[in-house]
Amino acid sequence: MAAKTSQEYGRVYISASFNNTLVTVTNESGETIAWGSSGASGFKGTRKSTPFAATTAVETVIKRAKEKMGLKEVEVYIKGPGSGRDSALRAIRSQGIKISMIADTTPSPHNGPRPKKKRRV
Repeated sequence: MAAKTSQEYGRVYISASFNNTLVTVTNESGETIAWGSSGASGFKGTRKSTPFAATTAVETVIKRAKEKMGLKEVEVYIKGPGSGRDSALRAIRSQGIKISMIADTTPSPHNGPRPKKKRRV
């Protein structure tokens, strides 16, 4: 087992879909420190998509990252249209971690798929 090292800076990736909220904490080089989801936090079905489930998931992941690596400051990358976006940010701040940057990496189509063929009457 590797020795316990101190990494005060990290990145938090939040993927908030309509059905679930995934959270991954990495160090600066991109190696995963801790991860979790609202499903892994014990929520099932439609309760997984609630802001409370996202808050719970973020809190458990951040606690794990703090005790494992001594996390103090993070950059946050949010992706997706889900309801857990804002509550996830509040949960990070409530854990006493400084947020240095917030970036929205939600993909948006430039032109979208090909349209349906024109209707002939």
